[in-house]
Amino acid sequence: MIQLKNLTLRRGVKVVLKDASVTLNPGEKVGLVGRNGAGKSSLFSLIANRLQADAGDLEMPPAWRLGEVAQNMPETSDGATDFVLEGDLPLMEARAALAAAEHSDDGHAIADAYMLLEQAGTFDAPARAQALLLGLGFRVDQLDAPVNSFSGGWRMRLQLARALMCPADLLLLDEPTNHLDLDALVWLEGWLKRYNGLMIVISHDREFLDAITSVTVHLDNAQLTRYGGNYTAFETMRAERMEQAQAAFGKQQEKIAHLQKFIDRFKAKASKAKQAQSRVKALDRMVKLGPVLMDAEFEFEFRQPQNLPNPMLTMRELQCGYPALEAGEPPVTIVRHITRSVMAGQRIGILGANGQGKSTLVKTIAHALQPLGGEFAEGKGLAVGYFAQQELDLLSEDDTPMQRMVRLARESGASGNEGREQDLRNFLGQFRFVGDMVHQKVGTLSGGERARLVMATIVWGKPNLLLLDEPTNHLDLNTREALSIALNEFEGSVMLVSHDRALLREVCDEFWLVTSGGVLPFDGDLDDYQKWLLEVSRANARGLPPPPVPGAAPILSTPAVGPSASSILSPKAVARASAPDAKSPGAFKRDNPQDRKQSGQQRNLVANRTRPLRAEVQQIDARMEKLAAERVALEAALADGKRSGPDIAETGRRLNHLSAEVATLEERWLVLQSEIEAITGEAG
Repeated sequence: MIQLKNLTLRRGVKVVLKDASVTLNPGEKVGLVGRNGAGKSSLFSLIANRLQADAGDLEMPPAWRLGEVAQNMPETSDGATDFVLEGDLPLMEARAALAAAEHSDDGHAIADAYMLLEQAGTFDAPARAQALLLGLGFRVDQLDAPVNSFSGGWRMRLQLARALMCPADLLLLDEPTNHLDLDALVWLEGWLKRYNGLMIVISHDREFLDAITSVTVHLDNAQLTRYGGNYTAFETMRAERMEQAQAAFGKQQEKIAHLQKFIDRFKAKASKAKQAQSRVKALDRMVKLGPVLMDAEFEFEFRQPQNLPNPMLTMRELQCGYPALEAGEPPVTIVRHITRSVMAGQRIGILGANGQGKSTLVKTIAHALQPLGGEFAEGKGLAVGYFAQQELDLLSEDDTPMQRMVRLARESGASGNEGREQDLRNFLGQFRFVGDMVHQKVGTLSGGERARLVMATIVWGKPNLLLLDEPTNHLDLNTREALSIALNEFEGSVMLVSHDRALLREVCDEFWLVTSGGVLPFDGDLDDYQKWLLEVSRANARGLPPPPVPGAAPILSTPAVGPSASSILSPKAVARASAPDAKSPGAFKRDNPQDRKQSGQQRNLVANRTRPLRAEVQQIDARMEKLAAERVALEAALADGKRSGPDIAETGRRLNHLSAEVATLEERWLVLQSEIEAITGEAG
């Protein structure tokens, strides 16, 4: 277990912990909560031995292995799978022991090293690493891509996979859901529920905490308070404690006033002097309770839109994607045949797996990307407010909030008092930029402060259509709740991409699903969506066609690619998949000889592309047959009752290895089948 006893921790002049005590037991899943800046990450650094306590004790078993997501951005040309494998410390130690033994030509040491390698699961380690990567949203063709070829958000996913790869007794996770989409988040929840060690997680995602934690530790006013239960239970219990504390404080104040009144009345009377003096001593001995002080709630509101066009925008056969990178290459179409409208007042949540094109759709509506085809019409007076994660990175490091607002006021031609410095100060104050913070350089702001600044610039523009792509990353729970309230009171339309299920539930009243290269209405809520994802997974495992999207007709004009085709196909393949089908104007007739020739060439191309995949499937099938035969033999040997204790233990270990290898092979088999189906469907 971990025990903090009367621990004090200072960071500069700030006291993070003062005489704090808490006990965390093996196997517990703990949510560490508290306002931004309270010191949660400092506590993680203390547990990880990067910081030393100023007073008190921190006790933790010395043999415990620690798993933690590194916060630095990795810079290496190693492949993604190899990078994740390096997080398995026992495996790396066994490999180092083998290399040292081989260098010294020590036969006994070599044998011991091979035993360590087997215990570390060296044979299925690459498959386990790739299963983590696929679960976190990486494509099959990215499994061996160099780490430094990925963007910053994807490199942080690699760091998360590397931390999960380590067989740790203690797992520290600091905002693990940032940079994850909803599908990857659901997968991570399932993985963490199966984790057997002690886990401590910092997160501002209410539903994520509710799903995986059973203990909540609240860091507030340099104290740690343990609550038995998830975040929702913590809120209820804390409210009850605060109510009780406030009632106790009120009663004590009444008692103090009564004693003081007696002292003031009778201290001058000789006959009452003793009684008055005894009450003075009672007052001095009394442990004074402090008033219950609540943190100031953060709130803001969107300005009244100048008009509300209806419809806001209309899309007919819209094609979204990216222009060609090189001359002569076709553009890369990600989402196609979108025929939908956005009406005034709609609240639309956009769902879909990573790589399906949610952000591509939003960028096209926001004019960050040009449509590749189809019609796109905007209502008269449409004013778009667009929030995207890259906006935080595009802020000028040397800029200040005040400078940015002054520039916006000039560009928008603010009239009256709107552009005065005091009015701009008041406006920024709504977003917690107070005092000298309005002149603080953006480069020194935290991620949450940058997000609030971007939100302030959006509010200033009085939009009537909000396009929000993962707006809650870096925002604490109070700010997320303020955003939810502001969106519910907003009179315009909202299109929201988010992995924050609480925000989606509270804001959105309908959902669009981006899948298979198209956009479908999803008739259901988030619980229905998660059930549908589970049904899709089960159908894939059984080799069955995926279940239909609730309430949606199939995308008839879209090539029949699988659910994760856009995350598997190369850009060239995606571009080919966006070509007109045989029924579209200008396509070849089916009885055209040239058409038949091209069909034959296409079949040959598909056969060549799928041949290595099918060969690997056959190898997996053969391996699984051998493993099944070995399992039968081992189980029969256990059943005869003739083996000794050590032999039984060894047989049990081998059966566990067999089960792990079979599970890994099954996952790889499903990935290969999905890729084969995607390529075949593309050709169809």
